[in-house]
Amino acid sequence: MRTAQVSRQTAETRIEVALNLDGTGVSRLSTGIGFFDHMLDQIARHGAVDLDVHAEGDLHIDGHHTVEDVGITVGQALAQAIGDKKGIRRYGHAYVPLDEALSRVVIDFSGRPGLIWNVPFTRGMIGVFDVDLAHEFFQGLVNHAFITIHVDNLRGENAHHQCETVFKAFGRALRAAAEVDPRLGQAVPSTKGSL
Repeated sequence: MRTAQVSRQTAETRIEVALNLDGTGVSRLSTGIGFFDHMLDQIARHGAVDLDVHAEGDLHIDGHHTVEDVGITVGQALAQAIGDKKGIRRYGHAYVPLDEALSRVVIDFSGRPGLIWNVPFTRGMIGVFDVDLAHEFFQGLVNHAFITIHVDNLRGENAHHQCETVFKAFGRALRAAAEVDPRLGQAVPSTKGSL
């Protein structure tokens, strides 16, 4: 099983993450930010990964530190769980619609962190969730998972739908990229021989 458990503690947050890449989409989420829990659940369900996240943060200030640090910790867990990347497909992409909204996410387990973000949210807040925090989550994740992702919201009028399609598409793309390809055996999918 490709699993990881990671803890992160700072003066601002305390985060516990457990991840199983070969799960069934079960999640246990408690970040103190309801909408963020809803988005993390999209990753688990649509990525078919089991994801537990428990976060305690300085929410009396705002959600920034909590969301960013969850991204960092999930990224660290993803890097541990994927291991040496032998036999994985490496690349994955997904288009996900939700009513009028449509997003595309493309992933490369490249060993290099990179985030290309093109998500023109139609409003700044979804309930009490600042939409800028979606970017902060993914920036923390890619920096510590050492993956490259391209995130494009192609259309949308409802910010909730825009954000949800991004997280769902990330889950689906992650599922495709992390999948073991039996034709590769123990080969690393790179002409370099390592990622």
